[in-house]
Amino acid sequence: MSPEPIRAGGRSTARIDGPAKVAGTAPYAYEHPVDDPAYLVPLVSNIARGRVERIDTTAAEQLPGVLKVLTPWNAPRLTDEAEGEYSVLQTPEVLYRGQIVAAVVAESAEIAREACSLLEVEYSEQPHDVVFRPDHPDAYTPETVNGGYEPDTARGDVDTAFARADIVLDRWYSTPEEHNNPLEPHTVVAVWMSDSVSSDGDSGEPTLTLYTSTQHPHGVVGTLAPVFGLEPEGMRVICPYIGGGFGSKGGPHAHDVLGGLAAQSLPDRPVKFAVSRQDMFGYVGYRAPTASRIKLAADREGRLKGLVHEAFTQSSRVTEFVEQAAVPSRNLYDVANVRTSHRAITLDVPAPFWMRAPGEAPGMFAGEVAMDELAAELGIDPIELRIRNEPEADPESGLPWSSRRLVECLREGARRFGWDPSDREPGTRRRGNTLVGTGVAVATYPHMVNPGSEALIRYLGDGRYSVRIGATDLGTGAWTTLTLIAADALGCRPEDVDLEIGDSALPNGTVAGGSSGTSSWGTAIVTAAEEFGKRFGDDPAQGSELSATAAENRELEHYSAQSFGAHFAEVHVDVYTGEIRVPRMFGLFSVGRVINPRTARSQFIGGMSFGISMALFEESIRDPRFGHVVNHDLSEYHVPTNADIREVEADWLDDEDLHATPMGSRGIGEIGIVGSAAAVVNALWHATGVRVRDLPVRLDDLLPGLP
Repeated sequence: MSPEPIRAGGRSTARIDGPAKVAGTAPYAYEHPVDDPAYLVPLVSNIARGRVERIDTTAAEQLPGVLKVLTPWNAPRLTDEAEGEYSVLQTPEVLYRGQIVAAVVAESAEIAREACSLLEVEYSEQPHDVVFRPDHPDAYTPETVNGGYEPDTARGDVDTAFARADIVLDRWYSTPEEHNNPLEPHTVVAVWMSDSVSSDGDSGEPTLTLYTSTQHPHGVVGTLAPVFGLEPEGMRVICPYIGGGFGSKGGPHAHDVLGGLAAQSLPDRPVKFAVSRQDMFGYVGYRAPTASRIKLAADREGRLKGLVHEAFTQSSRVTEFVEQAAVPSRNLYDVANVRTSHRAITLDVPAPFWMRAPGEAPGMFAGEVAMDELAAELGIDPIELRIRNEPEADPESGLPWSSRRLVECLREGARRFGWDPSDREPGTRRRGNTLVGTGVAVATYPHMVNPGSEALIRYLGDGRYSVRIGATDLGTGAWTTLTLIAADALGCRPEDVDLEIGDSALPNGTVAGGSSGTSSWGTAIVTAAEEFGKRFGDDPAQGSELSATAAENRELEHYSAQSFGAHFAEVHVDVYTGEIRVPRMFGLFSVGRVINPRTARSQFIGGMSFGISMALFEESIRDPRFGHVVNHDLSEYHVPTNADIREVEADWLDDEDLHATPMGSRGIGEIGIVGSAAAVVNALWHATGVRVRDLPVRLDDLLPGLP
């Protein structure tokens, strides 16, 4: 067994699952081999609010190959636990356009689609409201916001601080509705067993098995088993490989329930359901639009005296979800007088959900552009302004940092990027027909370790170990990272670890979300390895086995743990067309120990590419007349291509944060997007002199700054 502290990985290791993915032998949810599957296609509403009065299923049911037509009147009944988005086909009420109102199960997907087109639906419509605006008369204060945070906070004397400040900045910023679009859409294969009890009376196979693309197999069981009236052991979720999720697969959605209903209506026959790209803009979650009012009070030297962040965001009549956009403003800078608030606007739209760094991504865009504006007003270099407001301890809790090193990220990042603090006059740098600008923004993301993960270790003999935990790898590299952690904890080679993940039949694994996966699962593996060593020693007998649950990290009661970083961006703007290019971007991060540099770098640059996309491309446009997203495919919902993402580089400070985890690591999955959009927008101001406060940036926004 290796001595403390655990020094997980550190070697650049190729993905263990890479060969199987390249060869096409790694089964994604829809590809799991099942015998004689049926295929499901849903029908969604074309009204934004009202009621389904009648569905004529005659023509669809007469089509050869159709097995079932499910409607609100004949679908299997769910329990009273089926609330919000899980109440699928339980009522004819329509709460948003794109809601599932019927479904066809057939011998092929083509037959099911044709049958869906034959369904005749009569609606009674009601007035709807789908327009998000911060001055909405029905804005309200939620009980909590995403993450369980209090909606409003205050410290110090904010009003006096603003009254006495040398300079006050008061600005509004907004981010649009955005949709997760992983390469693999949401998919599910559902199997409902008619007899799950063996002949001897013991419990046999689970009643309901879902092969579903999810970031949390145990979470799907915990949420949906009660919905179907099942005990947890009566349901199993299998998901060894995921083709991206970005948060949208962090919990079950309506498609999982619909797949289960269809399978229940056709017991013993698997039902396959792949959500269409168009429906990915409907019932599987999205980032809600936000509006933020940022007020900064400062003295002439740039030291912040007061900060106000008022955040407004969209929620839904289906399920409440409130982005915690103002939370990062509570402890990022050294400010004695702070007031933050969140207000939600409930509309006739689908339920929002997680999208990479929910809350932090839109909130930090507003805050970091505001800091750049303050730097310009004061004539202070924006890096120096941030350093002058660096807190020695967490301003909100008063706890010391477990490790922060943000100032080092700014200074070393500036040196490596080639930042020139003397060249901050906007609109003055030109190369031929191109205006050139550089921008900076900082990033922070909370360190999360979710309690309850459990790992099972079994000695296989010949120096080999089996490690089993219900974790998931949504493309982030968990297969590899957890293998490295286990190898270091057990004192063996990575190739001597037989890792099993992605199945709710394995010991409990918490969600792959909030950049918490590696921290939570790795802690469980290290805990189990330590207990294994104590019980069985350095020479365990073959078959020796032990499971352990990660204990709560008491260190985090005495320290404030977050990840940090600094983004630097260069932009080019064509003087004639306003066309924007981001030729280079650099991020330097403080995230504790990096376990696998290869997959970590991929996560950082992936998040930074998300930031470029957030700044310049992504926007879901909802038609106020009819309530649907009109650009609901990848030809009209714009994301960057390889031609748009040029030189994006990321690095990190060599560090080890043993207060955060026994591996010394903190989360890295989402910090790459936090602040990166602000760095791009701040660079655009430097290039053109135009300050853009509403995303995404449009070419005509820059017209006033073109010579």
